[in-house]
Amino acid sequence: MEWYWALALLFGTILFLMLIGFPVGLAFLVANVVGAAYFMGGSGTTMEQIDRGVGILLRNGFDFITSFYIVPIPMFLLMGELFFYTGLANRMFDGIDKLMGKTPGRLSYVTVAGGTAFAALSGSSMGSAALLGTVMVPEMVRRGYKKYMAIGPILGTGGIAILIPPSALGVLLGTLAELDIGALLIAGILPGLILAAMYAVFIFIRVRLDPGAAPTYEVPYISPLRRLGIFCTEVLPMMSVIVAVILLTVGTPITPKVAPSESAAYGCVAVIALAAIYRKLNWTSFWKSVEAATRITIMALLIIFGSQTFSAILSFSGASAGLIKWATAFNLDPMVMLLIMFGILLVLGCFMDQLSMMLLTVPIFFPLAKTFGWDPIWFAIIVMMSLEISFTTPPFGLLLFVMQGIAPPGTTFWEICRAAVPYMICAIILVALIVVAPAIATWLPELIGDYKTQWR
Repeated sequence: MEWYWALALLFGTILFLMLIGFPVGLAFLVANVVGAAYFMGGSGTTMEQIDRGVGILLRNGFDFITSFYIVPIPMFLLMGELFFYTGLANRMFDGIDKLMGKTPGRLSYVTVAGGTAFAALSGSSMGSAALLGTVMVPEMVRRGYKKYMAIGPILGTGGIAILIPPSALGVLLGTLAELDIGALLIAGILPGLILAAMYAVFIFIRVRLDPGAAPTYEVPYISPLRRLGIFCTEVLPMMSVIVAVILLTVGTPITPKVAPSESAAYGCVAVIALAAIYRKLNWTSFWKSVEAATRITIMALLIIFGSQTFSAILSFSGASAGLIKWATAFNLDPMVMLLIMFGILLVLGCFMDQLSMMLLTVPIFFPLAKTFGWDPIWFAIIVMMSLEISFTTPPFGLLLFVMQGIAPPGTTFWEICRAAVPYMICAIILVALIVVAPAIATWLPELIGDYKTQWR
């Protein structure tokens, strides 16, 4: 079978099953069984081909999902769930709110600052958006904020969870693409902080142009000494967890380098310790955290299994090699090809969730990126930015639906989409900056790499 027919068979099976309502994980498993029976089964009767192909499929898939590299995913998810269910997240938001004082539009800034911090600790975009929406939207509406000022920052900062480590989707992407997880997590820090700063600048400009969008109101005076105390007790302990996780992941002269799975475990222990210190830890919050993390982990493992076996079938059938040869035969400028890939991800984001997009594109895009000689970490950051933008691309952006469920009564879906547009534009501008100045994505991993080399 020609490579393009093999590609059409595999992708067509997946898309058809998804269109008729199959869960994405099951759709990939069915396509993998069909592909394994046809391409890996060899000669013999139909049942013999299926048995032989599925046997190869299972061996390859289970070898990967039982590897040590998968461990950080459930651990980072558990860390985020513990932070949420123990109430430490609300404590941190309250602290940031008090530190802002009478700043015009301060609740929007609190959303950006607190959302970025929570994104770092949770690694979950949907969890971050749900928490922000539940905590901040009612208060902002009560204070007279216009809807786009209340909803927009939440949609924007929800996507930052993909970039700021420890990112669950970042770990999953690095695992699927077989990248250095530590380097990828570090690479997301600077783009994530720049994106948060761009959001803050947009809010500043918007409030200056339309002061009525975020009315000012009186807040109790807090002395500088009291502000320092709030920062040290309400904000710093939470942020120290993410700093410790990053330092352990990359290693420094004063902290040993450990595997991402071990740093994630230390992060979980740190959150549990903080919850105990603040007397927020109980069996109910602990088991809710474990239950939520387990549920998401099972889904992630199913997706990883499907992705890895799908990649193997693409390679075995010749579809990957044929597609790469076909794509490179056009002699397109690498930047044109990058723009095409970025556009494909944005279009897919209108109809698919991020996990489905990764499953479909990672087996194709990363081999192409290697062919063009692109830095894999740099390209992975661009892919993560594309996933971040796709969270709010209508009509099926996941954060749009999350926000619709918690938005003030009477809020239309169109209003939610319109509130997200400025933050999508900020993210697209950042992608352009990363393309023009790759050091935004590569400087920090290279700096830390050189730093570690010097200390060796």
